Amino acid sequence: MTYEFSKLEKKEHLWIVTLNRPERMNALHSPAHKELHDIFNNFHSDDEAWVAIVTGEGDRAFSAGNDLRYQAEGGKMENVSSGFAGLTSRYDLNKPIIAAVNGVAMGGGFEIALACDLIIASENATFALPEPKVGLAALAGGMHRLPRQIGLKRAMGMMLTGRRVGATEGMDLGFVNDVVSQNELLQRAEEWANMIMECSPVSIRTTKSVALEGLNYSGIEEAMSQKYDSVSTLFKSEDFIEGPLAFSEKRKPDWKGK
Repeated sequence: MTYEFSKLEKKEHLWIVTLNRPERMNALHSPAHKELHDIFNNFHSDDEAWVAIVTGEGDRAFSAGNDLRYQAEGGKMENVSSGFAGLTSRYDLNKPIIAAVNGVAMGGGFEIALACDLIIASENATFALPEPKVGLAALAGGMHRLPRQIGLKRAMGMMLTGRRVGATEGMDLGFVNDVVSQNELLQRAEEWANMIMECSPVSIRTTKSVALEGLNYSGIEEAMSQKYDSVSTLFKSEDFIEGPLAFSEKRKPDWKGK
């Protein structure tokens, strides 16, 4: 399927989703949100889709966030249930998503990256939640995800000032996993994706869902004592048999993802 405001490339079990509005620094409007909502619905439901990478078209921006110009020009702003870029309010997606951040990731653009499981940044990447500078607030999850990912004081230092943070500082703060040159960005993101895909897809989905669900509990003992549906699914899966069998036979596992 051809999309107008995004691109989709499939490489076996890997999906590469590109925000495609470079003339607006990949700022998103309602039609773009709708496209991305549909793309990630399909990614969620496709058993052959194991990992996704999200990036931005061009070398200037991952995403400048909400397209305020479109709104000012009278464009109709309609929300989708899955949130900004079809991701920020999608709480049931247990497959890993990697943000490959090239250039500017501001406001909603940074919130897209924070909603991903890994952030791989180019050396020219810049992150910020500048909404308070224009009388707004980071309502697509930024005010909640950033403190959980880097701690309250560090997050407040960004959120209460709206200041810009570069890729290296983002790694020091703890929300960036890897920093590479812009020319190497997508290649490095694919390397991370391939490392993930060497593991059992069922194990990966279980790991992501249990880690996120466990954050609902304040204590380790309470979190560990819960019954997680994904763990039961893992124990019943073909991968649960294949992994130890492949290890004992000294061969590479043939993961089925089920």
